[in-house]
Amino acid sequence: MDKYGPVFQENIPVMRLFRLDGRVALVTGGAGLLGSVIATALAEAGATVIVASRHVARCEERAAQLRKDGYPVSAMPLDLTSDESIVALKDRIVAEYGQVDILFNNAAGRAAGTAEEQAKRGFAVPGMEAMTRAQWEGAMAVNASGLFVCTQVFAEQMKAQGHGGSIVNIASIYGMVGPTFHIYQGTPMTSPPDYAFAKGGIINFTRYLATYYAPYGIRVNCISPGGYYAGQPEEFVSQYERHTPLGRMARWNDLKGAAVFFASDASQYVTGQNLAVDGGWTAW
Repeated sequence: MDKYGPVFQENIPVMRLFRLDGRVALVTGGAGLLGSVIATALAEAGATVIVASRHVARCEERAAQLRKDGYPVSAMPLDLTSDESIVALKDRIVAEYGQVDILFNNAAGRAAGTAEEQAKRGFAVPGMEAMTRAQWEGAMAVNASGLFVCTQVFAEQMKAQGHGGSIVNIASIYGMVGPTFHIYQGTPMTSPPDYAFAKGGIINFTRYLATYYAPYGIRVNCISPGGYYAGQPEEFVSQYERHTPLGRMARWNDLKGAAVFFASDASQYVTGQNLAVDGGWTAW
């Protein structure tokens, strides 16, 4: 019974459970929409935050904005298609900060192509008939293989530190349910097949990791956001809103609470879970 302590255990004020003071957090894809939200939330909760991606200039711009607000945030390079880049990032974080306590696997790769080609496509992505093997494998290099190696490398560091940690994977409602294709009618948009494959895999990989790393005090959970508003075509936004019980797409602050909850001691007895932050989309 020693592990449980006295019958009436110490009462920790609930807001203190949500604090992340003294913890070091890595957010992959930290310059993107969701990454920026997550990094901001963790910094506001007291963590030292590293935002990392191949887009180092964008990461530095975001980090500089948060530093201007008084938060300890830095930008570092990360290429999830390179094992060497992942290990180098881990070594740099440990050298500069001495530890890493929180990992958000947020980065997501798009279908292969040059930056110019991706910019030209905008919100459009290859559908089932149009996607090539090269595009599929290019996306999986980040969304599957990259996430696997990143988790492996940083979980080993958490194990070596000996005081546990929190890993949070970012999946999607389209990892939980099939796409609703009619919402894309009248737009150049669709839901690509690689996205459903990767996001569904991430959710079950979360359960695997949770049971595998539990003996080391490392918790692994997953967040499946619904669609965030990011200037999509008006037809899409209108159709998305009609399909969502709360009647809107996600806004900036909607992910912050879930991110801090899973990163902090507020969820210290929660592992292997997937939380849909979707306005009720998956409740239909």
